[in-house]
Amino acid sequence: MTAPAKLGLIAGGGALPVSVAARCEAEGRPVFVVRLAGFADPHLARYPGIDAGMAEIGRTLSALKKAGCEAVCFAGTVNRPDFKTLKPDFKGATLLPGIVAAAAKGDDALLRKILSIFEGEGYAVLGADDILGGETLPAGALGAVVPSQTHLGDLKKALHVAEKSGELDIGQGAVVCDGLVLAVEAQEGTDAMLMRVAGLPADLRGSDAARKGALGKAPKPIQDLRVDMPVIGTRTVELAAAAGLAGVGGIAGRVIVIDRPAVIAAADRLGLYVWGEGG
Repeated sequence: MTAPAKLGLIAGGGALPVSVAARCEAEGRPVFVVRLAGFADPHLARYPGIDAGMAEIGRTLSALKKAGCEAVCFAGTVNRPDFKTLKPDFKGATLLPGIVAAAAKGDDALLRKILSIFEGEGYAVLGADDILGGETLPAGALGAVVPSQTHLGDLKKALHVAEKSGELDIGQGAVVCDGLVLAVEAQEGTDAMLMRVAGLPADLRGSDAARKGALGKAPKPIQDLRVDMPVIGTRTVELAAAAGLAGVGGIAGRVIVIDRPAVIAAADRLGLYVWGEGG
């Protein structure tokens, strides 16, 4: 059996890069982690790698080459930078004008530009789901709680809103309650959006005693799923519960579930459904 290619993990924030690194370790796949300064989880320091600024592209490419990486995976959250404050190395400085121009066209144009740089250096780009294998949201209920038809109506509308928002390169999520759109995810991310919903008047959303409404997450139709597939984790479920929602869901096969057993346990404990639509 051929040994898997050594992976260069470009790690942003959140739990996804940690899960990818842990899966590589469990499967004996060599991994080298580029920990993006200001974003990467401190737990990633236990793996071979470097800490690098977002604009230190030359240093990153050099380190990946020296480590013998053949493929790269981009995982985790990274906020759009203030390009004026970046401190690029020489290669970063030569590439920065093209990156800034791409960023002006939207997040997905920016991501495609970044991917093209690494592909141009000969690296295969893998999605986090390629590494995790089978960790995407299945069709139907994931856990003991099954949504009612009313709940599913809210979820389907939330997914429709999320998809339409994605067409405009805005975000990947939306919250709908009783048919009313309460929030659309933008640059703040899912967690901040859910906290915003939790701060709305109680008559607009559900409660611990009477849960209603749904968070729907869907990939942008124009995005490259290798680098920005939507994610649901235990914190997603916990924040949805704090907002009084009845459940969370996404398009089956197109949302990554981080630590599925923990997500199911949290949802069952809090009385929320987790649902995969379609499939």
